[in-house]
Amino acid sequence: MTLAERLAQAMTQRPAADLLTGDDVRLAEIDAKPTAAAVLVPVTDRAEPGIVLTQRTETLRNHAGQIAFPGGRADPGDVDLVATALREAEEEIGLSPRAVTVVGLADRYRTVTGFEVTPVVGVIPPDLNLHPSEAEVASLFEVPLAYVLDPAHHRRVSAPWRGQTRHFYEILWNDRRIWGATAAMIVNLSRRLRWAA
Repeated sequence: MTLAERLAQAMTQRPAADLLTGDDVRLAEIDAKPTAAAVLVPVTDRAEPGIVLTQRTETLRNHAGQIAFPGGRADPGDVDLVATALREAEEEIGLSPRAVTVVGLADRYRTVTGFEVTPVVGVIPPDLNLHPSEAEVASLFEVPLAYVLDPAHHRRVSAPWRGQTRHFYEILWNDRRIWGATAAMIVNLSRRLRWAA
């Protein structure tokens, strides 16, 4: 069975625990109508798969400096959210849509910044020559899939935010801190995917 087939089969299974649906704040107070967005979860097809993540530039209006999947808001010209994720991945990291085997849509996630994000899981060849967009991506890197899916690495932390205590997940890997919406989407994937990564 190929990696794409294993992922597709695992994504149809009932999650092992409740899925996260949004940052732990009263989302209705932020935006009654969220903005549709999509990210690509690029899984590298190797003996020990990884996922490709980006470090966003400090100059971006939303989520500056954070670690994220390539992606963004849906454009009117996008036929669907898969098209959004593939377009954004090509713009942000130079990943050709032809190099992506789309596995399926993961669980939507609502952010405190008013986006409803649909993760699109796709398998890509390993060691592609990707080129980050200087305007949006400071760097990109690959993290072992088995590491980020391991619940032992999912730390629940809290911090003050707009007069409230905000609870969220973080995943520490080497000198990288994956947190917030990206970590929550990874936690959801972990709860959905019960397979040997």
